[in-house]
This record gives sequence, C-alpha cells and structure tokens, in this order.
Amino acid sequence: MRIVSVVGGKAADDVNAAAYDSINPARTAETVAKVRLADGPTFAWSCSVASAAQREWERVPAPVRGRVVASMGRLVEANAEELALLVTEEIGKPYAEALGEVREIVDTCDFFLGEGRRLYGQTVPSEMPDKNLFTFRVPMGVAAVVTAGNFPVAVPSWYIVPALLCGNAVVWKPAEYAAASAHALYRLFAAAGLPDGVLNIVFADGPATYTGLEAALEEGTVQKVGFTGSTAVGRRIGELCGRYLQSPCLELGGKNPMVVMPDADLDLAVEGALFSGFGTAGQRCTSLGTVLVHHSVHDEFVARYARAVAAAQVGDPRRDVLYGPMLDHRFAERYEEYLGWVEPHHTVVTGPTGRITQDNPRGGFDGGGGLFYHPVVVDGVRPGDRLFMEETFGPIVGVTAFGGLDEAIALANRPGYGLSSSIYTTDPKAAFRFRSGVGAGMVSVNNSTSGAEAHLPFGGNGKSGNGSRQSGMWVLDQFTRWQAMNWDYSGRLQKAQMDVAEIIPDLDFRL
Repeated sequence: MRIVSVVGGKAADDVNAAAYDSINPARTAETVAKVRLADGPTFAWSCSVASAAQREWERVPAPVRGRVVASMGRLVEANAEELALLVTEEIGKPYAEALGEVREIVDTCDFFLGEGRRLYGQTVPSEMPDKNLFTFRVPMGVAAVVTAGNFPVAVPSWYIVPALLCGNAVVWKPAEYAAASAHALYRLFAAAGLPDGVLNIVFADGPATYTGLEAALEEGTVQKVGFTGSTAVGRRIGELCGRYLQSPCLELGGKNPMVVMPDADLDLAVEGALFSGFGTAGQRCTSLGTVLVHHSVHDEFVARYARAVAAAQVGDPRRDVLYGPMLDHRFAERYEEYLGWVEPHHTVVTGPTGRITQDNPRGGFDGGGGLFYHPVVVDGVRPGDRLFMEETFGPIVGVTAFGGLDEAIALANRPGYGLSSSIYTTDPKAAFRFRSGVGAGMVSVNNSTSGAEAHLPFGGNGKSGNGSRQSGMWVLDQFTRWQAMNWDYSGRLQKAQMDVAEIIPDLDFRL
C-alpha cells in the first residue's frame, strides 16, 4: 500500500519526498504501508488551502453539517471490521480493543449530529430600553490537528468531528507509524460529502510539521492547534502557539495513580489494574502508572496482581490476548530505557523482563519476531524514583504502599501529571475526599484509570495538558469563539453604564 498526503481533495505527492515504512509490529518483516512524507512548506500550503475552503464550509447551515457528521458515523459503522483489522495490523492493538476504538468514532459522530442543532447562543436582556443583546458561537477558522498513533482513529475523531461540525476546516497530521489507519479514516470521512479542502491529511515527520505549523501561524492560516502526544513536545507546541496569542488544545502524557483502600474489593482492583496497566501494552496516556496500596492490604494485593499478570495472555493481537506488541521500534527502544530505571531497592514480582524472544520466552510464546515485551510489576517504588515520577509508556507498573488517604492523595499528585486517576473503596466519604484532593482531570471510583465515553470531557492538567477538554459539549469551546452583538433600535445613541434608567429606593426606611 502506497500512501501520500491529500490536500484540497487531490494527492499531494512529491517523488523526491522522504519515504517511511509503516510496519506490522507483531511481524516486523511485514510492511503495511509505504508513506511519502511531506515537508514543512507542504504543510503550510495545506493550511492555506484549508483556509480558502473554510469560508464556504462555514456558510453551510450547522444542522446540515451535523447530517454530514452523521454520514461519517454511518460510513465508519459500515466499515467497522475492516478498519479495526487495519488498526490491529498496523499498530498491534488487539482486535477487540481496535473494534472498541472504531465504535468510539461512531459514538462521537452520533453525539455531534445533535449538536448541529444545538450550537446555541443566547438572547441577553439589556440595561437600556429598545435594545437587544445576543451571543453567537462562530468557528475558529482552520484547525491544525496533530495526533499520536496509539489510538490512530478514535482520538483524531475527537478533534476532527467537532471541528468540522462547528464550521472549521481541518489539516490533520497523523503519526507516521499509523499512516494506513489514518488514511482509511480520511477516506471514510471524505466519502460523507465533505467539500474539497475542508478536511486535509498531511503525512510528515515531527520537524517538518513544526516548521510548517510555524509558517502557517505566521501567515495567519491556522486559528486553532490540537495536539495529542508527549509532554515534552506539547510544551514546544504550547510555546509556539503562545507566540501567536493562540491557546492550543493539548492532550499530553500521564502518570496515572490507582489508590487501593483497606476496604477495597481486591479482586476488582486487580482486574482494573491488569487492564489499565497492560491493555494496549501500557501505551495509553491513561495507562496505570503507579498502584498506591494501603499497607494493610499491600502484600495480598501484590500477590493477587502478580498471579493475574502471570496468567494473562500476551501475543498475536488477532487472538484473544491482554496485549500485543509495542507500537513501533521507537517505542520498543524507549521502553528498554524505562526498564533501566528499575533500582536495587525495587522488587520485580512478575518474573522475566525485556523483549520476548526464543531465549527469553513467555511460557510457550517466543515473540514470533514481533516487538513483544514481558509485563512487569515493580514493588517497593519510592516517591522520587524515576519509575514513580515519570511516564513509562509500556507494560510496566509500579507499586507503592501508603498509610492514610491524605498520604495517598499527596502521592497521587506528586509526579505533577493530572490526566486520569482511580480509587477502589466502598466508603463514599473516601471517594469524594479523593475526588476533591486529586489534581487529575478524570477520576474513576471502583474502575480503572483507562476508559472514556464520547459525551464526557476528556483532558488533563499539569504535565498532562493545559486544561483544555475534548469530547462532549465541552469541546465546542475549543473550536468556536463567542461573539457578542448588541442591536439598538431606539433611534438614538444610548451609552452603556451612562444612559441607564435608575429607580431610587428609600434605603432609610425601617419598620
């Protein structure tokens, strides 16, 4: 499969462009797609094409744009199995998870269909007679969207669908290692009847994207930037946008804590820790980072967790497994660095570590030439350890003991991330104390740190983001600006705060 950027409805191919091979991480000898990478000027040009197309798209009535979004959802639903299989092939996500990811696109489209008839403004009473005040939501213009590849189709839809609904045009730069999945989603969305140039897809590496985005911001052809990725890159995007007085939507990494209280259902907590710690091979922004376990149940929890991990299936993502391979070679190499953070005072309670090979198998599974890694649970992690403080994008989970809820909340907040969090308890008081004390944008009670629904706000604080939110009605504030209008039909100039009728009370009155 050969893939190129599509700008203004036409292939934007440069025979001299750099090439990238998107591989199957479960069988690294297989190439899923050969991708032509665009340069910075091409990215900037695509933003100018989108800017021209956006003016006409904005004039399309919002309910009609909503029907286009509905068609996008129906097309994805009709092609769900094929799209999920492609996701599994390209990034190694287990098929059941990939199918759930595709379902999330459908849910997102279903939600925003209705919002096409609910882009409400307000009629506001004036302080003066014969005058009305109004507010309107107006589109931003062009949204440049840069997404990671661990959720190659669901997360982009969180940006693209509401941006289009609100009347914006989009330039989407997906991850190179998930190019085939992204290209398939683009084709499905385009088939819904989007005018040429309203949605554009540009394949480029990080430096070219940054250069092109900087040029587009300078030219004034981008009015909103959405970015999902690492905290380090998010800082650079935020600094760049700040230079042009723009506020980006940043959805960054996480070091997500799970608190296990003395009264917790330990089997339920273990089930949640298994899924959120190792689902997608720990390569989610919402993956479990550290389990904070009350000392009274620490030993029992760790023993049960270790048994559950030992029994979990790792392997071919086309089968019924907990997780498959790492997303790409770059993530495998980085994960090997994280394994180097295990210190002498730590205890690995889950057996072998590192890549699964013939010399380092997991039971009867030898890795089959894929980027498969052993699941790792590390007990005895201390506050201040790199394993405690920094995001580890891969199948590794730390365990730390605590003595009381206030200590658990302090430990949960210490790394400075603030995306997702979880507490297992049967005490409502503890649940609400945790909710009010933790700095995360999302809190789960008796559920894992992973999992989002299309109609709830998704996003983080601190190192996890700049407080922007995706999903649900809240994301509309990312892709619209509020515009105020006053209409004076009195036939004379009425000056606010000056020509105001006043009714004088008798403030000296007493009973």
